[in-house]
Amino acid sequence: MNKAIILCLIGVFIISSYGAIAGEPMKLVMLGTGTPAANPERAGPALAIIKNDKSYLIDIGVGIVRRAASAFKKHDISSLEAKNLNMAFITHLHTDHTIGLADLVFSPWVLGRTQPLKLFGPTGTKEMAFHIIQAYQADIDIRLNGLEPASPEGYKVETTEFTRGGTILETADIKVDAVPVIHGAWQNAYGFVFSDGDTKIVISGDAAPSPALIEAATGADILVHEVFSTEKFKDLPEEWQKYHAAFHTSTHQLAEIAKQAQPKLLVLYHQLFWGATDEDLIREIRQAGYQGKVISARDLDLY
Repeated sequence: MNKAIILCLIGVFIISSYGAIAGEPMKLVMLGTGTPAANPERAGPALAIIKNDKSYLIDIGVGIVRRAASAFKKHDISSLEAKNLNMAFITHLHTDHTIGLADLVFSPWVLGRTQPLKLFGPTGTKEMAFHIIQAYQADIDIRLNGLEPASPEGYKVETTEFTRGGTILETADIKVDAVPVIHGAWQNAYGFVFSDGDTKIVISGDAAPSPALIEAATGADILVHEVFSTEKFKDLPEEWQKYHAAFHTSTHQLAEIAKQAQPKLLVLYHQLFWGATDEDLIREIRQAGYQGKVISARDLDLY
C-alpha cells in the first residue's frame, strides 16, 4: 500500500479514537430524592444527567437550584453552576415535581444566565411556565428597567410539549426518549431514556409498574426508579393504600421489574419510607428475589 495512504489511514484512526475518548461519559447526579414529605435531608425530586459539560435536569422539585449549586461545589461539575442551568425535562405536573419551576426560571437568570430556559414536558407545561412568568412581571420589569444589570433573554422559557412516547430531543451529544408510564389518574405521565450511544440511563418518574417502562429499561446501565416500602404499606389507612397502589411501585413490584429488565445498576429514589430505612428497602427487594446491584439514593449522590 502507498506510504502516504497508510499514514493517512493511521491519522484517521487516531482522530477517530481521540474523538471517542474525548467524549465525556454520561453521569447521573441525584439533586433531590424526596417526596411531598418535608424532609430537610431530601430536596424535592430532581435529577441531572451530565454529558460533555452540559446538564439535563429531570423534574424540578423544591430546592433544585441550591441542590445544583451544592453538586457543583461537591463534584466540580460546572454545568450545574446556577447560570448554566438551561435545560429541563418534566415527567408529569404533580406539584412536588414542578414546584421549583419559578426558582429554575428566575434564580439562574439573576445569577447570570443569558439564554432562555429550554423546558420539555407533557401537555400543560407551557401554560404553567406562562403563568409563572406572568406572576413575576413586577420583578421582571424592575430587573430589566431598573439599575440591576439583567439579560433580556435569561428569564424566558422555550417550552416543548409532547403528547406521546418517542424521541423528544436528539443532538450530537445525547438522545432523550419519553416513555408513557402509569401514574394513577394522570393522563400524561412519562419516564425518560437518556442515551449517548455507549450508556443508557432510564428514569421512571412517578410510576406504577408498566410493560412500556420495563421494555425501555431492559439492559440499561442505570435504572432510576421510584419505590415504596411493601412492609410499611400494610400499616397505611385503606384510602392511602388504594392511592399508592395505583400511583406508585412497591419494593416487591420493583424487584420483579428489575428481574425482567436486568439493569447493571438499580437506583431507588422518591422513596416512600413511612418509617422504613434505605437498608429496609434494599432488604425488601432482596427478599423478593432480586440479586442485582441496587442502591437507595441520597441527595447529591453521583453515578
